Amino acid sequence: MSTDYALLVQPTSPNTIVHRLWREGAKFGIVGAVSFVVDMGLFNILISGSMSGKVTTAKIISGAVATAVAWLGNRYWTFRHRRNRPVHHEVGLFFLVNGIALGISALWVAFTHYVLHLEGSLWLNINAFIGIGLGTLFRFWTYRRFVFAAELDEDETPLTTTPTHSAAGETPTPDGDVVRY
Repeated sequence: MSTDYALLVQPTSPNTIVHRLWREGAKFGIVGAVSFVVDMGLFNILISGSMSGKVTTAKIISGAVATAVAWLGNRYWTFRHRRNRPVHHEVGLFFLVNGIALGISALWVAFTHYVLHLEGSLWLNINAFIGIGLGTLFRFWTYRRFVFAAELDEDETPLTTTPTHSAAGETPTPDGDVVRY
């Protein structure tokens, strides 16, 4: 009899998945709320001041500042347990994703302002809010899927080594099935 050590993937329970998604979603929401206040506050300062006729430029500037705030919050709090690439790659992906999300938001504001002629502070704020919402849905999905993709929590390690005793090259799975190699 020989002792083989097989690397097995532990199935993740639905409760763990829901808990992890809830935890990340809540933290993402808090970081998003802070970034939202920065984005909307700066947007309103800019459109009521020197950029009153340049709503798209004001939206891009306010969104860029809010993106920097979001980077810090998401990198060091929301997804701090996910590390799968060097920080310069991660930051590049983060800002690419946020650039696309900012584009979605700015295009929505520009479309509603210049094409639909929804003007005035109330309409600008409503449509900036909607644009941020559209961009946020895109960001959350891409952060989890691409930017902060690897899960490396110390307390939730998905891989374990399981000792097996087999002379015929068989490895039992957690379900009790046997894998032959």
